[in-house]
Amino acid sequence: MKVFVIGAGRWGSFIAWYLDRTGHETSLYGRAELPDWQEFCRTRTNGMVTLPPSLQMTSDLMGAKSADVIVISIPTQAVRGLMEELRPLELKEKRLVLCMKGIEIGTGKRLSQIVGENTDPSNRIAVWIGPGHPQEFVRGVPNCMVIDSESEELKRELVSEFSSDLIRFYYGADLIGNEVGAAAKNVIGIAAGMLDGLGQTSLKGALMSRGTREVARLIKALGGNELSAYGLCHLGDYEATVFSPHSHNRAFGEAFVTGKPYTALAEGYYTVKALRELSEKYGVDLPICGAVYEVLYEKRDPREALESLFMRSLKQEF
Repeated sequence: MKVFVIGAGRWGSFIAWYLDRTGHETSLYGRAELPDWQEFCRTRTNGMVTLPPSLQMTSDLMGAKSADVIVISIPTQAVRGLMEELRPLELKEKRLVLCMKGIEIGTGKRLSQIVGENTDPSNRIAVWIGPGHPQEFVRGVPNCMVIDSESEELKRELVSEFSSDLIRFYYGADLIGNEVGAAAKNVIGIAAGMLDGLGQTSLKGALMSRGTREVARLIKALGGNELSAYGLCHLGDYEATVFSPHSHNRAFGEAFVTGKPYTALAEGYYTVKALRELSEKYGVDLPICGAVYEVLYEKRDPREALESLFMRSLKQEF
């Protein structure tokens, strides 16, 4: 396949490296004005991956026109803007693969919905989600991930073409549940980091069990299968999000409560705002997401918020 990867952050650069490794003709797109991209092009390394000569680096979106597959790995809230940039290319008969996790603030829309509404109907859309960190993959540590789509044919094509000894792909069976679960796990990651920062790491067991249950309720309310919350999109991704030192969301939550600066992208910061909106719209109780929102956006004391969350009176476990 001829693949065009849009987004040269840690995931985008890894995906380009991975797809080149699996034998695909791969190009990686980054914005010419960004100093980090300029340095990346000069050295062909970003400290995590080193790109081989076979992989093309470009700042011209026109490369998407000739690609069989367009992989998008950018910040969630920038997806709608990217689709406007791609509109003049009049892309048709493309396979669009979304490799990021989040929900749009203000609309509550999933990424596949945003892309689907802003591209030609002939283009087919899939999501690539699941556990793992680029830092571990490039060291040869394997993991399992999920590809989901409304198109069964597209799922079969991508799982066949993208699978390798490094990543085993599973077929997703619930696009709504997989997208929502993948997005929401970043908020649970922030909560986990807050517990770490407050010296309450032992509460992560309660966080994981209750977090999965509240996300399952939301998935069901949105029309998905609540059991998806217990799969690789959410609970299966907790090790990488709730415990790993590589998790941006966990690290952000810990830095936030300890007052330390943190500049890397933590998608959960934005996703929790979108989840708060969905909670109110659909009448679904999301206590963990609500507590994280109050700490991040309403300046509530983190210790008070988390202690009240885990000590609140319950008639039953969930």
